[in-house]
Order: sequence, then C-alpha cells, then structure tokens
Amino acid sequence: MSLLDKHGIIERNATLLLIGSLVVVSIGGIVEIAPLFYLENTIEKVDGMRPYSPLELAGRNIYIREGCYTCHSQMIRPFRDEVERYGHYSLAAESMYDRSFQWGSKRTGPDLARVGDRYSNEWHVEHLTEPRSVVPESIMPSYSFLKTTPLKVANVTADLEANALLGVPYSEEMIASAKADLAGQADPEADTSGIEERYPKAKLGDFDGDPTVVSEMDALIAYLQMLGTLVDFSTYDEAAGYR
Repeated sequence: MSLLDKHGIIERNATLLLIGSLVVVSIGGIVEIAPLFYLENTIEKVDGMRPYSPLELAGRNIYIREGCYTCHSQMIRPFRDEVERYGHYSLAAESMYDRSFQWGSKRTGPDLARVGDRYSNEWHVEHLTEPRSVVPESIMPSYSFLKTTPLKVANVTADLEANALLGVPYSEEMIASAKADLAGQADPEADTSGIEERYPKAKLGDFDGDPTVVSEMDALIAYLQMLGTLVDFSTYDEAAGYR
C-alpha cells in the first residue's frame, strides 16, 4: 500500500482524521506554550523604559477617556514607508507598562508612537484648541475645554498602587511621592530633582501656558511629549536597515 493510499484512508475516516488533527494541534500547542513556563519575561527589556510619571499617567487616562485611540495608533510597523514617516518601528517593550495597550488599528490621524519632542508645547496647545490652525486639512475636533478644566485625580496614590498590582514596577517611594510629583511636574517653580530621579527624561514645567493651575491639557501634553522619547534608538538595531 502506497503512502498516498494510507493518507486516503485517514481522509475518508472521520474518526481517524479527528484523532490525527487533535494530535497535530496538541503537539503544536505544547511547542508554543511549554517554553512560556520557563521564561521569566516574554518581552525583551530595553534600556530607558520606565513607568509613567503620575502626570503622564493622568494624561494617558484623559487620552483614553477622550477616545484618541480611535483615530491614532501607537504602533509603527517595520516597513520602510512607516519608519521613514514616523520613526523607528515600535518595540514590544515600549508598551510593557500600558494597561491597556494603545497600539490601535485605525489611522484617521497620524501614528503618535514617536510624537514626543516632535512639536513644541505651544504647538500642542494650538492643535488641541483649534486643530485646523496648525493642520488645515485636519478633521479632529477641538479639545479647548481641556485647558480650562483643572486636573482632578481622585486618588493618584491608589492609581499607582493598582498599576503596581498588575506588575508595573512602581516603588514605594514613587507611590508615596505620587501626589507631589503630579503637581510638581507641571509647576515651573517646583523643585523637580526628585521627579527627574524617579522618572528619567520626564518633561517638566508648564505645558499649557498657564502656570497658575494644572489643567487636563497639561497632563495630556505631558503624556504626548513623552511618547517615543525614552529609548535611545541611535544605539538600537542599527543593522535593521530601516533608519
């Protein structure tokens, strides 16, 4: 009996075909799943990544609340057209502290994974207040109300504690200083040495042009200005050929 005939017997016998399929799927599943039990971390760690500062975390919550993720992705794919427009392709480690991640699947507006430091704070204020004043073809709605809305976080300490329970490495010092760090990051008169030590590369100072109050716009711009700035890509993956 030839191999083809033997294969035909399996194809014509539903029971044998079912058993064979289960065996193949089981072997494939074991090969994929078993190694995960022996790995401490499935995401390659990258130098520079850190948890969000309290102000950045508040800004991220506003970003989610206002549905920014429905029009903006935060995932640059490793294709030449994408990296030439937006910057280095996204790394898994850049989303390791996101709950939930903001990769997105739709780009009504541009990808924001590398938007940090690309524009000034003043540009962001103008863009959020009246998008068409800086991008004439924009269809984004105005978020001018964010500038006149004082930032209110019910319990920033509890917010950090909840993230810590999910695996975000907030230290006891970070949690204890959360309330002061939230206000201090947007206060140009504050002593920010502790914030800089706890959150390297955090953007500091007044963001929305009004230093008298910390607004929701302050928090959102602090979050946007951080995106894509933590990893030094000049020393990362030079051989990829997408630079």
